[in-house]
Amino acid sequence: MAKALILTSKKRVEKFSDLTNIPKDWDLIFGEELTSDDAILYAGGDADFIFADAVREVSKNLIDNMSNLKLIHSEGVGYNKIDLDAAKEKGIYVCNNTAANSGAVAEHTILLMLGLQRRLLEGDQMVRSGQQIQAKGSFILEGISELGACHIGLVGMGSIAFETAKRLKPFGSKLSYFSRTRKIQTEKELGLSYLPLEELCKTCDIISLHLPVTPETTGLINQELLTLMKPTALLINTARGELVVQESLVTALVNGQIAGAGLDTMNPEPVELDNPLLNLPEDCRYKLLFTPHIAGTTKEAFEKMHKTVWSNILAVSKGEQPINCVNGL
Repeated sequence: MAKALILTSKKRVEKFSDLTNIPKDWDLIFGEELTSDDAILYAGGDADFIFADAVREVSKNLIDNMSNLKLIHSEGVGYNKIDLDAAKEKGIYVCNNTAANSGAVAEHTILLMLGLQRRLLEGDQMVRSGQQIQAKGSFILEGISELGACHIGLVGMGSIAFETAKRLKPFGSKLSYFSRTRKIQTEKELGLSYLPLEELCKTCDIISLHLPVTPETTGLINQELLTLMKPTALLINTARGELVVQESLVTALVNGQIAGAGLDTMNPEPVELDNPLLNLPEDCRYKLLFTPHIAGTTKEAFEKMHKTVWSNILAVSKGEQPINCVNGL
């Protein structure tokens, strides 16, 4: 008999997980509502596996006090809320769903680009208020760009950036990227050019972020880089809110240093009403297009991710190596 502690939505597990292969004598403990380590340990401190929402913290304290724990699995791609060092020290696998939702996030990235370019939110509101002709006239005179006329810069070149570039290619966009290591084969395959980060920010019409959160990437998009960008440039973030210094982004939008930003993720989450990005002056409100961190949350992606989670849990229960291990075990 084994025990799995599920620190994500019970409704999502019921909808997207096929549990028919899970042994009948296994105990599944749903802890979505548990808000403290003490409560989690009381309910499932003897669990063998943790299945955690990608934004759910799995602390060193939790890991150190779960003597049976063998695997911690993120529901999504992100795993920065899991204490990797503590898990590695105790020989506990940490796995994620790398690349499982890359296509979904790529589609959403392009949605935000197009939504900002076509002034979707502003146009919708003007039509609803009876100003359809005024909106059309002003949008035409002020100019609407096509993606095919844009130089798009991708920051990072993992699976999501790759899928984004692949989908942008038919639009005819000029594509460049920055990564710590050059991807020569990818450059050839997709017609990408490599640029240093500062040059990417200076020359591109759209900057799109595709990086994990690490000590090196936290706060990467700061006042210095935003100042380098064109006043007509757009910033897209479907990665993690921690990549952007939000106060610097507010300043850049208010001062007209960049034209707009499309954000699927912010910091911290859940987003509170006092977040500075939610409190821009009235004349700046259409410079921002928000979505509620849903870029990678398609039905197909969740079915794929849940299948991987349970396959890895079953593998570890049999003494086998899981896939997508991120802490070097």
